[in-house]
Amino acid sequence: MLETLGIHFPSLAIYLVNFLLVLILLYLFAYKPILKLMDQRADRIRESLEASERAREEAASSQAAVQEQVTEARREGQRIIDLARESAERFRTEEMDKARQEAESFVERAKSDIQRERDNALAEVRASFGDLAITAAERVIRRSLDRQAHEELISQVLEEGESLRRT
Repeated sequence: MLETLGIHFPSLAIYLVNFLLVLILLYLFAYKPILKLMDQRADRIRESLEASERAREEAASSQAAVQEQVTEARREGQRIIDLARESAERFRTEEMDKARQEAESFVERAKSDIQRERDNALAEVRASFGDLAITAAERVIRRSLDRQAHEELISQVLEEGESLRRT
């Protein structure tokens, strides 16, 4: 009955034994090494993924550290700039005060020099004016006045000169 279907039993048994032998040989020499290679490859891929995840985390933490350092450097730079501005302002103020004091002392010296020169000039003018007044009076009167008369005349002329100058 199987033969009417075209199946020959002894050939089928040989085919079946050959198939089982090929299956056993493939299992021993091909399937186990292929599975082993696939497991090794899966392990390497897993390790690579873990390493890349660690590297990503390290990069993120490193980036955060770098960002913190940059922020700290900016703060420090701003602090240094503020100190420099403050120092420059203090220096400018000190120099302005120094210059102001020097100018004031110069003005005071100039005032005292002017006052001294004015006093000297007035004394000189008084002396010259006194001599001139005596000479003029001698010429007008054609006589010489005595010392006391000279002094009275000089005082009178000086008083008149000062009163004229005030008005």
